[in-house]
Amino acid sequence: MLELLPALNDHNLPWMDTIHPIVVHFVIAMGLISFVFDLIGVLFRRTRLFEVSFWNLLFATAAIFVAIIFGQVEAGLANPYGASSEILNLHSTIGWSLAGVLSLMSGWRYVIRSRDPQQIPLGFLGAGAALSALIVVQVTLGNQLIWTYGLHTVPVVQAMRDGLV
Repeated sequence: MLELLPALNDHNLPWMDTIHPIVVHFVIAMGLISFVFDLIGVLFRRTRLFEVSFWNLLFATAAIFVAIIFGQVEAGLANPYGASSEILNLHSTIGWSLAGVLSLMSGWRYVIRSRDPQQIPLGFLGAGAALSALIVVQVTLGNQLIWTYGLHTVPVVQAMRDGLV
């Protein structure tokens, strides 16, 4: 059965390069810009931005599940070492938590939009600020995994294969 699986490349992946970071950048951008548009809409009474914010939040919610699928596969092939395994576990846990938070916020936002598309409650803005902070923490952890520990980079994968790490 294992012979049916593709061989791993020099990034220790069955495909050309990591897909998780590509997809997750959509989540980051759309999640953060959703909050920014809500904030601008409330502060400057630009209620048309609420519609843009809603759709960004909705697509961020859909995209995070794609990012998690690829992230879980790529994490399983990463061969974390030292402190990187703890960071990877925390990154995975927060990723799943973000999926839940985004789903809840999308549902909440749908109800808000259905009742009055011209108003955003301050409680929702506070939740958006908390979501933005959580996204920043998650980005920081992901950056550590790549830029500090080099997971899925060619030199680190080669060092692992040579038994140096």
